[in-house]
Amino acid sequence: MARSFAQMARSAEQGGNSVLVPKVPVERPPLEIHKLGSKELRAPARRISKVDASVRDLARDMLRSMYTAKGIGLAAPQVGVHRQLLVIDLDLEEAATPPLVLINPEITAAGASFNTYEEGCLSIPGVYLDVVRPSVVEVTYRDETGRPRRLKADGLLARCIQHELDHLNGVLFVDRVTDELSLNDGLQQHGFHRSDVQSIR
Repeated sequence: MARSFAQMARSAEQGGNSVLVPKVPVERPPLEIHKLGSKELRAPARRISKVDASVRDLARDMLRSMYTAKGIGLAAPQVGVHRQLLVIDLDLEEAATPPLVLINPEITAAGASFNTYEEGCLSIPGVYLDVVRPSVVEVTYRDETGRPRRLKADGLLARCIQHELDHLNGVLFVDRVTDELSLNDGLQQHGFHRSDVQSIR
């Protein structure tokens, strides 16, 4: 990976405009995370034209809600806000490491190799299923200060970016699951409906 998650996080922190919030659950998370079946999850997100204090406030509220739900990534459509904003934190144990905030993210390149890995989603709690994705991606975005950034990611970070960016297009990870038997079983066990999945083949 060109720059590790820790390096990216440190550079964000040095910028002095971090959206760092305590990485602990709060009694009343500021935002409700919508679940599979909600129409909110299927609406495409709009680009953010201006990165201002309101965008940073939304990112902080998303992080508080994400930490409370014990997640590592959250997209704005999951909380009913149809704007192109993602928050990601793979270092939940280290309080001083700031999260990544990706505004208007776009995958500009993907590696030729693919891997299969089990994914879950805060909008489909309890369901964990294998998904095939490119193992390396390059992404451009703006950070919480509005500065343009470019990141080459692999491993869990690459997968998390792809998973969360899907949300901006109304796509959920279960849409990409090819094992129909496991999909049906996983959804049924946790009270979700197969009819709410929009399979991508």
